[in-house]
Amino acid sequence: MARVLIVDDDPAILEILRAYLGAEGHEVLEARDGLQARGLLVRADVAVLDWMLPGVPGTTLAREARAAGLDLPILMLTARGEEADKLRGLEDGVDDYVVKPFSPREIVARVRALLRRVGVQQEIRSDGLHMDLKRRTVQVDGVGLELSRLEFDLLAAMAQHPGLAWTRERLLERLWGPDFPGTERVVDVHITAVRKKLGDDPERPRYIETVRGVGYRFREGGS
Repeated sequence: MARVLIVDDDPAILEILRAYLGAEGHEVLEARDGLQARGLLVRADVAVLDWMLPGVPGTTLAREARAAGLDLPILMLTARGEEADKLRGLEDGVDDYVVKPFSPREIVARVRALLRRVGVQQEIRSDGLHMDLKRRTVQVDGVGLELSRLEFDLLAAMAQHPGLAWTRERLLERLWGPDFPGTERVVDVHITAVRKKLGDDPERPRYIETVRGVGYRFREGGS
């Protein structure tokens, strides 16, 4: 199942979509305005955005997400049904539309279709590493490892995007949320712990590379 971000300033819409998407097995993240949503986009697998949001419109959020390199599917909720508006949204990076009023079952079906289109990764295999994302298990060269929840999520986030350089700030937002009171040092601490369990030498990394002046990335390896 996926992590779905719902952004709408109507509490009733948030409540009903939370219930329906939660019943589908998804983890639901919520925001009531565009500013709050900015910090949550990096944590989501798919986003359901209202077109007209306080602070930052949904189309602006979509455009910013694409500019930042986020490839999550975006479903737009809108009272606008005009073709010109839809074309504008598509240019901003929106993948699909639902015009209000809508059935919550339709939203569930559209989210399911978007996730099926992009594929929800269930396993990661790279240079002897095997992660089962559904069962939350990790093996290196056939030997099982015991990772904490945060260690697993940190490794999975990076391993799902090999070659992508993650800043410490972006990893903080992904794993702890935008309001986490700690410092970026907590990322370094967890990276050190994950490397130790993987048997990964920072000087000659097999999996996690340090990107000087930026943060970290998972090496692109074999399957």
